Amino acid sequence: MEYKLKIIVGSTRPGRKAPIVADWFLELAKQYSNFEVELLDLKEIDLPLMDEPNHPMMQKYTKDHTKKWSKTIDEAVAFVFITPEYNYGRPATIKNAMDYLFNEWQEKPVGFVSYGGVSGGTRAVQELKLPTTTLGMMPLPQAVNIPFFAQFINDDNVFEANEPLKKSADVMLNKLQAWTKALKEMREA
Repeated sequence: MEYKLKIIVGSTRPGRKAPIVADWFLELAKQYSNFEVELLDLKEIDLPLMDEPNHPMMQKYTKDHTKKWSKTIDEAVAFVFITPEYNYGRPATIKNAMDYLFNEWQEKPVGFVSYGGVSGGTRAVQELKLPTTTLGMMPLPQAVNIPFFAQFINDDNVFEANEPLKKSADVMLNKLQAWTKALKEMREA
């Protein structure tokens, strides 16, 4: 059985490195036969600041961009956020994308691939765990944290992970598969 995994690129600023990290992780995730993987880039999706008049729990969306975002997220059964750390926190674009919806996120696992300086983006991940649990998601304790990430980007702008990063990605993807199966069964019960 294939599960729809959406990998969400959270950085939208010029000069961002998130797509480089995301391309690396996307190729790893495709190796897991249980996942049908799709990359969602918030820069391309281009959601404005939350502009819906109704609470997302009601699902009375009035904007076309929200209806499209709702359909995209609702069809997924698992997520991975690719996030940098900005000033000890997560990018506003990720939180904004999460705030548009409620029910569509429910009872689905979420993993994190973070990057930054010395902390490897871990502070951004910790900040993202609060809204993910409020939205009823299951944030995985396993994550891929990339400290001093620029050292892994070669002259061709390709991310070259070392063995510890590959291992952490493998561990997280295996746990994501297990949680995806368990939560899907729970939703269908």
